[in-house]
Amino acid sequence: MPQEPLELYRDKNHACLMFSDLVEEDGQAVQANQFLIVDDDTGAIIDPGGNLAFNELFMGMSKHFPPHKLSYLIASHADPDIIASLDRWLSSTKATLVISRIWERFAPHFTKLGKTENRIIGVPDSGGRLPLGRHELVLLPAHFMHSEGNFHFYDPVSRILFTGDLGVSMTSGADARVPVTHLAPHIPRMEGFHRRYMVSNKILRLWTRMARQLDIAMVVPQHGAPIMGKPAIDDFFQWLDSLMCGIDLFDDRAYQIPTGHIDPVTRQVRPALQAVRA
Repeated sequence: MPQEPLELYRDKNHACLMFSDLVEEDGQAVQANQFLIVDDDTGAIIDPGGNLAFNELFMGMSKHFPPHKLSYLIASHADPDIIASLDRWLSSTKATLVISRIWERFAPHFTKLGKTENRIIGVPDSGGRLPLGRHELVLLPAHFMHSEGNFHFYDPVSRILFTGDLGVSMTSGADARVPVTHLAPHIPRMEGFHRRYMVSNKILRLWTRMARQLDIAMVVPQHGAPIMGKPAIDDFFQWLDSLMCGIDLFDDRAYQIPTGHIDPVTRQVRPALQAVRA
């Protein structure tokens, strides 16, 4: 059974909850976090997830906020682990999908015909400020980290920055509930993912220059553990500033005509047989 959500922040009018263990950890699907933000009588879910998480998330959030009052489904990008459950959310609530304008016409592929009509807010590349109860969420540009159209979400009340696939660590749902306050031992859990999924060091440096202007208490990714406290967050930004990733690491060796054969039984790639010389 999933645990109660982790309370990232709460005051008498505002709450941020994180669900970290709604997907069965059998090795078939990556661990993912889903987030509920409530301000007075307005609620939003950030990165609601795929069909694997829908039932547990719907029931779990119902204990904290009535689904029929949900205003937004906010998506950092359009990957299946972000919004594959979109059809079920649009059927079960009156919420509007908030997503990059780039993905606005792709999102309907997750739903039945006509389900998204007049229910999508397409966010321009520059981002914006989205009303949420008496406050607002800041939709920050985070393009090519890793998606072409990508946003992060800053909550000025809790001072939490929700960063999608940036800051991701490969952990269990239980480990994801333990905030990281000292970055160095945590880097091995992040490094491989970021080297492949972030597009370039240039993009990372542009992002950190923007993010340093915010007052951030916690960086919370869509997979793995939050990074909490100024020392760990400063170290995280410094690590990103020097990280070579994505196209920085690719050259012509990555673009060769393949010679290996995929065995459909073992699902492995066999090397090409070497010619036998007489």
